[in-house]
Amino acid sequence: MPRRPGRFPADPALFTPLPGVDAPAGQGAPDSRMWPARLPAEGLACPLHGTAGCAVPDPGELPALLDGPGPAGGPAPSWGTGTGAAVAEAELLHGLTAVLACLIREAFRHEGRVTAVEGLLRTLARWAGEVNSAGRLPYGQLRLGAQYAQVAGRLRMERGQIGVAMAWFGHGLRWADAVQDASARATLLSDMCTLVRLDGDPSLMLGYAQGIGAVDARRRWMATLSDLYQARGHALSGDAAACRRHISLARRGFARLGQQDHLEAPWMAGAEGAMRVDSAIGGALRDLAVATGDRVAARRAIDATARSRAQVPPQMRGARLLLTLRLADSWACAGDPGAAVALASEVLPEAVRSRESMVTAELRGLHSRLTGPWADLPEVRAYRERLLDAGE
Repeated sequence: MPRRPGRFPADPALFTPLPGVDAPAGQGAPDSRMWPARLPAEGLACPLHGTAGCAVPDPGELPALLDGPGPAGGPAPSWGTGTGAAVAEAELLHGLTAVLACLIREAFRHEGRVTAVEGLLRTLARWAGEVNSAGRLPYGQLRLGAQYAQVAGRLRMERGQIGVAMAWFGHGLRWADAVQDASARATLLSDMCTLVRLDGDPSLMLGYAQGIGAVDARRRWMATLSDLYQARGHALSGDAAACRRHISLARRGFARLGQQDHLEAPWMAGAEGAMRVDSAIGGALRDLAVATGDRVAARRAIDATARSRAQVPPQMRGARLLLTLRLADSWACAGDPGAAVALASEVLPEAVRSRESMVTAELRGLHSRLTGPWADLPEVRAYRERLLDAGE
């Protein structure tokens, strides 16, 4: 059970204006088929009781949260089944956590509903501000707010909206720090690593990556994440020795993760964890090959990325698309444009249609490699023609 760091109100500056404005469009109720039975779900722990296994309200007992009025202030907001009956604060927080888990699951199948996430987040922040003004620390609201802010930031990052994404991540970090939520701080910093990498700043990425490891040196999953992101940062800078050192540390750390690590970071467990580690290592080695021209690194990137791609579950279509493009780029970096074109051609129409910034970045990098010294090869010319056709 998480420790509550006191019951005194938080700094009112935590509730400064948030990005965007309230908008009713796109806030339909989540798909009840994706409603979790218990928390944690999708890596979201209960904001009050951590990983204790809290049950969540049945979706049939709840109003359409995304279409109706948000929770009012006070310790027991009016939030029931249309009768006006108040429910316990814990039940409301459980329900809002379940809604976020639903929205995350929906995002695997179609474009994430950023309007829905941000609308609920602003309502949650207003509720937290009202509880705070009443003289009580909005502990659960801030913990859950940090989770909502992280998802909102990720959805904005996928759209290439770097500034808005960073604003949400910044709010999430402040809320996590206010309630001493170490896990949220570490995962928010990891998302900030990805964001600044997309923005082309390896030095800033290294700073955030080192910050992940500094959150809590006793948690092995945080140290492993830190090493993975440091490997990527050093790769972008062309520091082969440092990149390889952190890859070795990350592999060693991943192999030593224990039950508590898997409870706090379930995405680092089992096949999913192996998929994510191989993906990160493959990305680092590909980046190193781009920065240094090292074809040995490129071949190692092929191995790691192929392993990761083979473990992607069917519902994670976006991840499979991204890894296919990265694998193709790794083949190009290894000096085999034919293999690169063959792989990329499988997903070219989908890649061109994608609005996700990371997919766009992978496609752009692959294109720059293929249109260099191999521009006149027949298979590369055919690739360019297919790319133009897919964009029409």
